[in-house]
Amino acid sequence: MLFSSITFLYFFLPFTVLLYYLVPQKAKNSVLFVMSVLFYAWGEPVYVLLMLAEILAAYALTVGMQYFGERLAGRVFYALSVLFPFVLLFYFKFSPSLPIGISFYTFQIVSYCIDVRRGHVKMQKSLLKLATYVTLFPQLVAGPIVRYEDVADVIDGMEEADGSGADKNDICVSLTQGAVRFLVGLAKKVLIANVLGEFVTEVSALPHTQRGILLSWAYAAAVCLQLYFDFSGYSDMAIGLGRMLGFSFPENFNYPFIAKSVSEFWRRWHMTLGGWFRDYVYIPLGGNRCGKLRWICNVLIVWMFTGLWHGAEWNFVLWGLSFAVLLVAEKAVKRLIARRNVLTDFVSHAYMVLVILTTFLLFHNTQLSGAWQDFAGLWRVPGGAAIDRAVNGYLLDNRIGILVIGFIGATPLPKEVWRVLCGKVSHRGAGVAAAGFLECVFAVGLLLLCTAYLIDGSFNPFLYFRF
Repeated sequence: MLFSSITFLYFFLPFTVLLYYLVPQKAKNSVLFVMSVLFYAWGEPVYVLLMLAEILAAYALTVGMQYFGERLAGRVFYALSVLFPFVLLFYFKFSPSLPIGISFYTFQIVSYCIDVRRGHVKMQKSLLKLATYVTLFPQLVAGPIVRYEDVADVIDGMEEADGSGADKNDICVSLTQGAVRFLVGLAKKVLIANVLGEFVTEVSALPHTQRGILLSWAYAAAVCLQLYFDFSGYSDMAIGLGRMLGFSFPENFNYPFIAKSVSEFWRRWHMTLGGWFRDYVYIPLGGNRCGKLRWICNVLIVWMFTGLWHGAEWNFVLWGLSFAVLLVAEKAVKRLIARRNVLTDFVSHAYMVLVILTTFLLFHNTQLSGAWQDFAGLWRVPGGAAIDRAVNGYLLDNRIGILVIGFIGATPLPKEVWRVLCGKVSHRGAGVAAAGFLECVFAVGLLLLCTAYLIDGSFNPFLYFRF
């Protein structure tokens, strides 16, 4: 089931939230689990059994791991709890059919098992609570990657509360804030990412030899911006939905396109995935607290697995390894630049944008030949006889507006403008209510716009569903 669908917006979500807050506190986990399974089964009626089997295996293996402790059997159970989910993940990565969300819930299961072994979290004795954590529908199929420690207190509190439940004011605040965040994410997906996707499709249908250099660069920008608004939009929706249900999911994006280096870009893009690889792969391998050659090997291993996590095709592997090379090179260059100034910041930002635009063309193309042709188009000498200038001009003129919106929306500027506007409205006493009213009007407006687009539009799933 898609967040950006009429079925979810007007039927599944209202019913789930209403039921969740109507049932007794001790029944909330059951409601979340059942509704999450129904949500997943809507699109994957067969593979829901695979997910449930993985949860059951993780539960049994962690019980065995804890029971036997440091003895050989305990270490075997621990190894199996980590290897079993990864074996299934890579099997399906290389098979024709990939279950939706398997990359995300696999990482959550493995992080839980490792954290239990390390003593960072207590083993969950309730199978229902563990299953609720893994299957939480807001973040089940495309993240952010939520660790057990992020939600343990809320899940445990649902059954350990004294029956008084949450304060009504707190519930209202959570629902309001969550709904606004969800609708902002929905607008990112429906009003920006989908429209950018239409432009990407239009240019893709045009032979490479007929694309001018301006259209080729606009196409590269559209590919990056579509992926950003699609995935960050989903993350916003997931965080908003979690907030509506009382959870605080981690942030996943922090305006990556304002970064001044590739390494900073990856500290801002898909932050929960980067944090997962850092804590469960990079640091255990030795991180940067080792010799230079060993550190380079660690970076290569992490980024090779990052590429494979996205897919088994060669374009993802090369995409990951290219960033490993860039990150190693950046660290070497950084040591040569003693001071930063306006000029170095500008050059660094321009370099980052150039790298991301070109490398994400490789990410976008499952065929290496297509990626190479896209690269060549960026540097094609203007004036080729085969270029259809009329078509190029029409495509650019027709989509320049959404590209500008995408460029601006990928910066903190809209959020800052909104903050200043609300601040001016609410700077005096009674103005707080007016600011809240303005926010509600904004949210309702987004909902109506998105609904109109969805009714008139076609099926358009999230890009990260294929990972």
